[in-house]
Amino acid sequence: MGTLYIDRKNLRIKLDGNAMALYSENQREGIVPIRPLKRVVITGNVVIETPVLHRLADAGVTVIFLSGKRQRFRGLFHGRLHRNGLLRLEQYRKTGSSFVMEFSKELVSRKITNQKLLLDQAMLQRPDLRSIIFRAISMLDNMITKVQSLPCSSSIDEIMGLEGGSAAIYFNAYTSLFPDSLCFTKRTKRPPEDPVNAILSLTYTFLHFEAVREIETIGLDPFIGFYHQFEYGRESLACDLVEPYRPFVDRWVWELFRNRIFTVRDFSKGRERPGCYLKKEGRNRFYKLYEEWFQEIRKMLRDEVQALARRIMDGEDPLSE
Repeated sequence: MGTLYIDRKNLRIKLDGNAMALYSENQREGIVPIRPLKRVVITGNVVIETPVLHRLADAGVTVIFLSGKRQRFRGLFHGRLHRNGLLRLEQYRKTGSSFVMEFSKELVSRKITNQKLLLDQAMLQRPDLRSIIFRAISMLDNMITKVQSLPCSSSIDEIMGLEGGSAAIYFNAYTSLFPDSLCFTKRTKRPPEDPVNAILSLTYTFLHFEAVREIETIGLDPFIGFYHQFEYGRESLACDLVEPYRPFVDRWVWELFRNRIFTVRDFSKGRERPGCYLKKEGRNRFYKLYEEWFQEIRKMLRDEVQALARRIMDGEDPLSE
């Protein structure tokens, strides 16, 4: 099973042996065994009893809490984490070393390369947009060269400037892949203003907290990044690690709309609060599609976190601590 999504109003979750029993209006509606679970995503007004959380913690199951329709992150719960304090000490030490520039250049170069690869593939699917896409690819090639050529004495701000310029070039081409009916003309985040941005934001949210989970599980500090500097309350290391994976999300979202798996009818505009969001039925389809797509990405992300931990320990295996 791996991941359980719970998106039901007024649901109560009780412990039944090694399983979660689901109740609605005091009527038992189902049971879910805990053993196969790795993560539980709870959206909206759900009551989960303390013994359930205890059992999930013992089983190493992460629980992610999201708000209702807007699905904003509200909290993360899991049991005992890796005890390797030395790994965190080494992580903190490297924030003041040349590792920061080395890591940041690699990260941004990979991200722009993946953006370029997406556009390479898009040009085959959309020959009618060849001129726009080809120009963007050429400009991104130039940006990659600039990032890789930065001297070690450069600042993070210089890299961020190149990343920001690349993002503007990339999204100018990326938005052209979608029909005008979706009203997707630029990246908007809080709130998302159109269906494409709604799916992008939702998927980026899941990707981010998948990274947080892997980071905390291995024993690193998710709040201390290298490319993204410390900012109170922000999981900066997770922000770092997801950057090269964002184009994978973009490609998947484009395929969802290109294949008309989601259309304008699956979304609603906020009345009391601005924004565009997936309707309930659309969210249920999204969860299944996301899990199917994310299996390979999840393994890649886990391998990346483990490789970073070994690199921080200068080649030693942190998992043996």
